[in-house]
Amino acid sequence: MEKLVVIGLGLIGGSLALDLKKRGNYKVYGVDQNPEHVKAALKFGVIDEEINFSEIADAAVVIIAVPVNIIPKITKQVLDIISDKTLVFDVGSVKNEICKAVENHKNRKNFVAAHPLAGTEFSGPEAAILNLFDHKVNIICEADKTDWKILDKAISLFKLLDMRIKMMQPVEHDRHIAYVSHLSHISSFMLGKTVLQIEKNEQAIFDMASTGFASTVRLAKSNANTWAPIFLENKENVIRSLDEYIKNLTEFKSLIEHADDDGLRVTMNDTNYIKSILNGIQEND
Repeated sequence: MEKLVVIGLGLIGGSLALDLKKRGNYKVYGVDQNPEHVKAALKFGVIDEEINFSEIADAAVVIIAVPVNIIPKITKQVLDIISDKTLVFDVGSVKNEICKAVENHKNRKNFVAAHPLAGTEFSGPEAAILNLFDHKVNIICEADKTDWKILDKAISLFKLLDMRIKMMQPVEHDRHIAYVSHLSHISSFMLGKTVLQIEKNEQAIFDMASTGFASTVRLAKSNANTWAPIFLENKENVIRSLDEYIKNLTEFKSLIEHADDDGLRVTMNDTNYIKSILNGIQEND
């Protein structure tokens, strides 16, 4: 069995560990600075054994699944000690800073900058689940900077997880992801905050929350320790997306204030076009 090391035993790292134990010929070792995470990962069978950072040198695969703001540091430390045949990849949702941090490293060829577009609103090793990545997209950035044998190994591993591969440059990735992922999380957090501020009757929230509210605010249950670094690491793109979002909210508010029935209908009907895009994605899946 090949030695696979997961650094960071949260939802994504843990789910990768579970699936690769099941689908591949791997013995999975875990590294996490939180001893409670290690204990839970062992209890729930997410990993086979705990390992020290210094013992990862002979690993066949190292997965870096720590908060995005410390991925550059951890990645460089991993690349310092691995063999020339080790595949190293991260799963961070902001890529540009990570790619810049390792661009001149002697073992840059061993690294794959990856972003599997999968997840739930839950966190920690106890949230890890099988089949999380089935039919999901995995974005790889700067594939041309990875040794072709290492890249081929990574793609084979991602196909084992039944993922679709998209190639993208890191600047492009960070711009797009700010709109389609990061902004949706901010919207959910702020919707939850607004309701909590306005409606002090918690029972009323529980009784009157429709499935629409529950699905819209679902992401507000996401872990702040994961998402605060993401927003800050992708700050320029997030602020740009927020400026546009706030402008649209202000315009929509004005339509309501002026009882502009036609304007409201036009705005909502135009926005209905999003259905055709999302339906196309579902058909492709």
